Amino acid sequence: MQITTRMVTLPRLSSSFPAADKTFNDTSIMITVVGVDPGLAATGIGLVWGSGLQVGGYSYGAIKTSQNLPLPERLDHIFIKFTEVLFSRKPDLIVVEDIFSLESYPQSGINLGKVCGVILLAGVRASIPMIEMPVRQAKQILTGNGKAPKSQLEQAVRCALEAPAPIRPYHASDALGMALIGLYRYHHIARLNPHVA
Repeated sequence: MQITTRMVTLPRLSSSFPAADKTFNDTSIMITVVGVDPGLAATGIGLVWGSGLQVGGYSYGAIKTSQNLPLPERLDHIFIKFTEVLFSRKPDLIVVEDIFSLESYPQSGINLGKVCGVILLAGVRASIPMIEMPVRQAKQILTGNGKAPKSQLEQAVRCALEAPAPIRPYHASDALGMALIGLYRYHHIARLNPHVA
Protein backbone atom coordinates (compact mmCIF):
# COMPACT_ATOMS: atom_id res chain seq x y z
CA MET A 1 0.00 0.00 0.00
CA GLN A 2 1.40 3.36 -0.99
CA ILE A 3 0.87 6.02 1.68
CA THR A 4 1.18 9.72 0.96
CA THR A 5 2.24 11.82 3.94
CA ARG A 6 2.18 15.55 4.55
CA MET A 7 3.43 17.19 7.70
CA VAL A 8 1.99 20.49 8.87
CA THR A 9 4.12 22.58 11.21
CA LEU A 10 2.35 23.56 14.40
CA PRO A 11 4.48 25.78 16.61
CA ARG A 12 2.45 25.23 19.78
CA LEU A 13 2.38 21.42 19.64
CA SER A 14 5.08 18.89 20.28
CA SER A 15 5.03 15.58 18.43
CA SER A 16 6.86 13.75 21.20
CA PHE A 17 4.18 13.27 23.84
CA PRO A 18 4.75 9.99 25.70
CA ALA A 19 1.78 7.64 25.61
CA ALA A 20 1.51 7.73 29.40
CA ASP A 21 0.79 11.47 29.30
CA LYS A 22 -2.34 11.11 27.17
CA THR A 23 -5.40 12.37 29.00
CA PHE A 24 -8.67 13.43 27.44
CA ASN A 25 -8.93 16.48 29.71
CA ASP A 26 -5.89 18.14 28.10
CA THR A 27 -6.59 19.26 24.53
CA SER A 28 -2.89 19.92 23.86
CA ILE A 29 -2.08 16.20 23.76
CA MET A 30 -1.18 14.90 20.29
CA ILE A 31 -3.32 11.96 19.16
CA THR A 32 -3.47 9.85 16.01
CA VAL A 33 -6.71 8.71 14.42
CA VAL A 34 -7.07 6.30 11.53
CA GLY A 35 -10.14 6.51 9.34
CA VAL A 36 -11.27 3.61 7.18
CA ASP A 37 -13.53 3.50 4.13
CA PRO A 38 -14.05 -0.27 3.67
CA GLY A 39 -14.10 -1.65 0.15
CA LEU A 40 -13.25 -5.00 -1.40
CA ALA A 41 -11.40 -3.60 -4.43
CA ALA A 42 -9.90 -0.67 -2.48
CA THR A 43 -10.12 0.05 1.25
CA GLY A 44 -9.30 3.69 1.92
CA ILE A 45 -7.00 4.44 4.84
CA GLY A 46 -6.49 7.92 6.24
CA LEU A 47 -4.36 8.88 9.24
CA VAL A 48 -4.58 12.27 10.91
CA TRP A 49 -2.59 13.38 13.92
CA GLY A 50 -2.94 16.52 15.95
CA SER A 51 -4.75 18.00 18.92
CA GLY A 52 -8.31 19.25 19.13
CA LEU A 53 -9.07 21.14 15.92
CA GLN A 54 -5.41 21.46 14.95
CA VAL A 55 -4.05 18.96 12.45
CA GLY A 56 -0.34 18.23 12.81
CA GLY A 57 -0.09 16.01 9.74
CA TYR A 58 -1.78 13.32 7.74
CA SER A 59 -1.18 10.23 5.61
CA TYR A 60 -3.44 8.37 3.25
CA GLY A 61 -3.57 5.49 0.85
CA ALA A 62 -5.61 2.47 -0.14
CA ILE A 63 -5.32 -1.26 0.32
CA LYS A 64 -6.13 -2.73 -3.07
CA THR A 65 -7.05 -6.30 -3.93
CA SER A 66 -7.29 -8.07 -7.26
CA GLN A 67 -10.67 -9.32 -8.41
CA ASN A 68 -8.83 -12.36 -9.78
CA LEU A 69 -8.18 -13.63 -6.25
CA PRO A 70 -10.71 -15.69 -4.27
CA LEU A 71 -12.67 -13.70 -1.68
CA PRO A 72 -10.93 -15.26 1.37
CA GLU A 73 -7.50 -14.27 -0.03
CA ARG A 74 -8.68 -10.72 -0.68
CA LEU A 75 -10.00 -10.43 2.88
CA ASP A 76 -6.76 -11.87 4.25
CA HIS A 77 -4.75 -9.29 2.27
CA ILE A 78 -6.86 -6.43 3.67
CA PHE A 79 -6.51 -7.80 7.20
CA ILE A 80 -2.72 -8.18 6.95
CA LYS A 81 -2.10 -4.75 5.39
CA PHE A 82 -4.42 -2.96 7.81
CA THR A 83 -2.80 -4.74 10.76
CA GLU A 84 0.60 -3.54 9.49
CA VAL A 85 -0.70 0.05 9.43
CA LEU A 86 -2.05 -0.27 12.98
CA PHE A 87 1.16 -1.66 14.42
CA SER A 88 3.42 0.79 12.58
CA ARG A 89 1.34 3.93 13.28
CA LYS A 90 -0.15 2.99 16.68
CA PRO A 91 -3.31 5.11 16.45
CA ASP A 92 -5.36 6.15 19.47
CA LEU A 93 -8.69 5.62 17.70
CA ILE A 94 -10.12 3.98 14.57
CA VAL A 95 -13.16 5.48 12.86
CA VAL A 96 -14.76 3.09 10.37
CA GLU A 97 -17.33 4.18 7.79
CA ASP A 98 -20.44 2.19 8.60
CA ILE A 99 -21.57 0.00 5.74
CA PHE A 100 -24.73 0.37 3.74
CA SER A 101 -26.29 -1.78 1.06
CA LEU A 102 -28.24 -0.86 -2.02
CA GLU A 103 -31.33 -2.99 -2.62
CA SER A 104 -30.33 -3.51 -6.25
CA TYR A 105 -26.84 -4.82 -5.29
CA PRO A 106 -27.29 -7.05 -2.23
CA GLN A 107 -24.11 -9.08 -2.86
CA SER A 108 -22.01 -5.90 -2.75
CA GLY A 109 -23.45 -5.14 0.68
CA ILE A 110 -22.64 -8.65 1.89
CA ASN A 111 -19.04 -8.39 0.65
CA LEU A 112 -18.68 -4.93 2.17
CA GLY A 113 -19.83 -6.38 5.49
CA LYS A 114 -17.11 -9.01 5.27
CA VAL A 115 -14.47 -6.33 4.63
CA CYS A 116 -15.77 -4.31 7.57
CA GLY A 117 -15.55 -7.45 9.69
CA VAL A 118 -11.84 -7.97 9.01
CA ILE A 119 -11.18 -4.25 9.69
CA LEU A 120 -12.96 -4.46 13.04
CA LEU A 121 -11.16 -7.72 13.87
CA ALA A 122 -7.77 -6.13 13.15
CA GLY A 123 -8.64 -3.20 15.42
CA VAL A 124 -9.73 -5.46 18.27
CA ARG A 125 -6.62 -7.61 17.94
CA ALA A 126 -4.46 -4.46 18.11
CA SER A 127 -6.43 -3.29 21.19
CA ILE A 128 -7.35 0.02 19.57
CA PRO A 129 -10.72 1.63 20.38
CA MET A 130 -13.08 1.91 17.41
CA ILE A 131 -16.26 3.67 16.45
CA GLU A 132 -18.41 3.27 13.35
CA MET A 133 -19.97 6.27 11.63
CA PRO A 134 -22.59 6.38 8.87
CA VAL A 135 -21.31 8.11 5.74
CA ARG A 136 -24.27 10.51 5.71
CA GLN A 137 -23.38 11.68 9.20
CA ALA A 138 -19.76 12.24 8.15
CA LYS A 139 -20.86 14.19 5.07
CA GLN A 140 -23.19 16.30 7.20
CA ILE A 141 -20.40 17.12 9.66
CA LEU A 142 -17.76 17.94 7.04
CA THR A 143 -19.84 19.59 4.30
CA GLY A 144 -23.13 20.56 5.93
CA ASN A 145 -24.92 18.25 3.47
CA GLY A 146 -25.57 14.60 4.36
CA LYS A 147 -26.13 13.80 0.68
CA ALA A 148 -23.00 15.55 -0.61
CA PRO A 149 -21.30 13.90 -3.60
CA LYS A 150 -17.82 12.40 -3.16
CA SER A 151 -16.27 15.39 -4.93
CA GLN A 152 -17.75 17.83 -2.39
CA LEU A 153 -16.58 15.68 0.52
CA GLU A 154 -13.09 15.50 -0.99
CA GLN A 155 -13.00 19.30 -1.32
CA ALA A 156 -14.04 19.74 2.32
CA VAL A 157 -11.37 17.28 3.49
CA ARG A 158 -8.74 18.91 1.26
CA CYS A 159 -9.63 22.34 2.66
CA ALA A 160 -9.50 21.14 6.29
CA LEU A 161 -6.08 19.58 5.70
CA GLU A 162 -4.84 22.44 3.50
CA ALA A 163 -3.84 19.76 0.98
CA PRO A 164 -2.12 21.22 -2.07
CA ALA A 165 -3.70 18.80 -4.57
CA PRO A 166 -6.82 16.63 -4.88
CA ILE A 167 -6.77 13.57 -2.64
CA ARG A 168 -7.07 10.39 -4.66
CA PRO A 169 -8.42 7.80 -4.63
CA TYR A 170 -11.77 8.98 -3.25
CA HIS A 171 -11.69 6.05 -0.82
CA ALA A 172 -8.65 7.62 0.83
CA SER A 173 -10.35 11.01 0.93
CA ASP A 174 -13.41 9.47 2.60
CA ALA A 175 -11.13 7.74 5.11
CA LEU A 176 -9.35 11.02 5.88
CA GLY A 177 -12.76 12.56 6.51
CA MET A 178 -13.53 9.85 9.06
CA ALA A 179 -10.14 10.41 10.71
CA LEU A 180 -10.71 14.19 10.89
CA ILE A 181 -14.03 13.70 12.64
CA GLY A 182 -12.35 11.31 15.08
CA LEU A 183 -9.65 13.91 15.79
CA TYR A 184 -12.13 16.76 16.24
CA ARG A 185 -14.39 14.71 18.52
CA TYR A 186 -11.77 12.58 20.27
CA HIS A 187 -12.20 14.12 23.73
CA HIS A 188 -16.00 13.87 23.52
CA ILE A 189 -15.75 10.24 22.34
CA ALA A 190 -13.31 9.48 25.18
CA ARG A 191 -15.74 10.79 27.78
CA LEU A 192 -18.53 8.59 26.41
CA ASN A 193 -16.43 5.47 25.81
CA PRO A 194 -14.13 4.33 28.64
CA HIS A 195 -12.10 2.23 26.17
CA VAL A 196 -10.84 5.40 24.47
CA ALA A 197 -7.92 7.40 25.99
